[in-house]
Amino acid sequence: MKTLYLVRHAKAGWNDPAQADFDRTLTKRGHRQAEEMSERLHEKGVLPDRLVSSPAHRALETAEIFADELGIDREGIARKIEIYEGGIDKLASVLRELPDEVNTAMLFGHNPTISHFVQWLTGKPADSMDTCGIAKIELHCDHWRDTVEGIGKLAWYKYPERE
Repeated sequence: MKTLYLVRHAKAGWNDPAQADFDRTLTKRGHRQAEEMSERLHEKGVLPDRLVSSPAHRALETAEIFADELGIDREGIARKIEIYEGGIDKLASVLRELPDEVNTAMLFGHNPTISHFVQWLTGKPADSMDTCGIAKIELHCDHWRDTVEGIGKLAWYKYPERE
C-alpha cells in the first residue's frame, strides 16, 4: 500500500493585477494556514518520503513551510510543472513516475484539479478542497505506476481553522 497526502496550496493573493498567476505569493493568512497544517501533521508523526510540488510560487512556498516543519530539506522538494498545468492525467503521471522505494508522498497543487484528483483516486464524490486543505489517500497498490482511477480510499480530510 502507498500513502498520498494531497495538499491544496495555502491562501494566495492578487497583490499586483499585472502579476502572472504563476508568480502569486501567499498572504499572511496563507502563511498561518501552512504553519498550522504542517504543525498538525508534525504532531501526528507524518513524515513523507517525498514532497512534490507545482513550481508556481504559492504552491512551492506552501511546500517549503511544510518541509521546514517536518524537518525535510527544501532542496529535496521535486518541482513538477505538470501539477501547475493541471488535469487528472498529468497528476496521475506524476504519481506513476515516483520510485517504488517511496511509500509516502505529499503533493502540493491547485484547485480545481487537486479536488478532482481526490475524486478520481477514490471513485467517490469530493467537495472542493479548502486552501491548505489536506486529503490523506491510501492507495491499494504496491507500485506507484499502478495508480488508476478508484484505487484509493480517503482516510481523512483536514483543513485550517476558519478565521
